[in-house]
Amino acid sequence: QVQLVESGGGLVQAGGSLRLSCAASGSIFVANVMGWYRQAPGKQRELVATVTRDGSTNYADSVKGRFSISRDNAKNTVYLQMNSLKPEDTAVYYCAGDWPFTSRHWGQGTQVTVSS
Repeated sequence: QVQLVESGGGLVQAGGSLRLSCAASGSIFVANVMGWYRQAPGKQRELVATVTRDGSTNYADSVKGRFSISRDNAKNTVYLQMNSLKPEDTAVYYCAGDWPFTSRHWGQGTQVTVSS
């Protein structure tokens, strides 16, 4: 069972930046997809960004051009660089990973709060 631990959340003013990290207890090299999701109060969890094993990335329209996902296989860590943050980016951010032959693994989440 792979454990995912997020870090890097916090309070930031609008226009600021944060970098989230997701450390995996197992190898992410063999993970098919690693991603970040978020859930704001009263809303459903939504996709933010994903990165596949071959490095292909995908972003929600709301974060394109502002957020960047990357993976460091040597460190078993996935990152989400968030720039030009907006109050509507406020949410709990979750890391997720899809390994072969297992169900999706989730982290416990990290709070990001963007003040106006």
